[in-house]
Amino acid sequence: MFQTSVAGQIATLIMSSPPVNALSEAWISGLSHEISRIESRDDWKVLHLRSDQKVFCAGADLKEMRDRFDAADGPDRTYAYVASIQRLYARIESLSQVTFAEIGGAALGGGFELALACDLRIAAAEAKLGLPEVQLGLIPGGGGTQRLTRLVGRGLASRLILGAEAVDGATAEQLGLVQWACPRAELADRATDIVRRIAALPAAALAAAKRCVAAAAVPGRGGFGDELELTRELQTDAETRECVGAFIAGARV
Repeated sequence: MFQTSVAGQIATLIMSSPPVNALSEAWISGLSHEISRIESRDDWKVLHLRSDQKVFCAGADLKEMRDRFDAADGPDRTYAYVASIQRLYARIESLSQVTFAEIGGAALGGGFELALACDLRIAAAEAKLGLPEVQLGLIPGGGGTQRLTRLVGRGLASRLILGAEAVDGATAEQLGLVQWACPRAELADRATDIVRRIAALPAAALAAAKRCVAAAAVPGRGGFGDELELTRELQTDAETRECVGAFIAGARV
C-alpha cells in the first residue's frame, strides 16, 4: 500500500493502493504504521507525500462504507472509523518536520483532508480537490471542516463544504487551498525542486518556525512568546550558528 524511502533529508512516502488509494481501515492502519516508522528516524527534514496512482486519494472505501451503513452497529463503527482518521491526520499535522503533499490527481473527501493536514500543498492544474460529503448526506468529519476553515476562512470554507464544490488545481491555488499549481506534466519536477530547497534549510529553524505558525492559529493564544523563546534557543543550535556565522562573514559590516 505504501513505499517509503529517505534520501537527501527528504522522507518520501508514496501511496500505492490501486485504483484510488481508498481510505479502508487497513489503509489507515498502514499509513499510521508508515508514519511511525518515519517518526523513529532523525535523518529527514521534509515528508514528501505523493501517489503513484492516477488520483492522489479519492476518499472512503465504498465497500467498507456500505458494510458500516448496513450494519446494526453502523453508527458506532462509523464513529470509530472517522475517529481513526482524525487521529492519524492529527499525527501528521503535529510532526515537527515540514510535510508536503503533491496532488497529481483527484483529492476528494478524506483524501483532501489528508492533504489539508500537511503544511504545504502543490496540485496539478488539472486535479480535482474538494470536500463533497454533504451531497451524500454526510460531513467532512476527518478534520475537513476545521482545517479548511482555518486555512481559508469561514466564508470560503462554507462555500466549498456547504455547496459540495470541487475545484481544479489552478482554482485551488487562486483560492488558497494549495500554495502552488502547475501542469501535471511539470508537477513531479516542481514538487521535487520545492522539497529539496526546504530540505536544505536548517532543521531546528524549520521546526521552530512551524511551531510558531501553528501557534498563530490557536484562538486567544498567539505565538509571540514562542518567537521569543525559540529565537533564544536557536542561538545555541550548531547549524544556526554555522549559517549565521557564514552570513556575517560574507556580508559587509
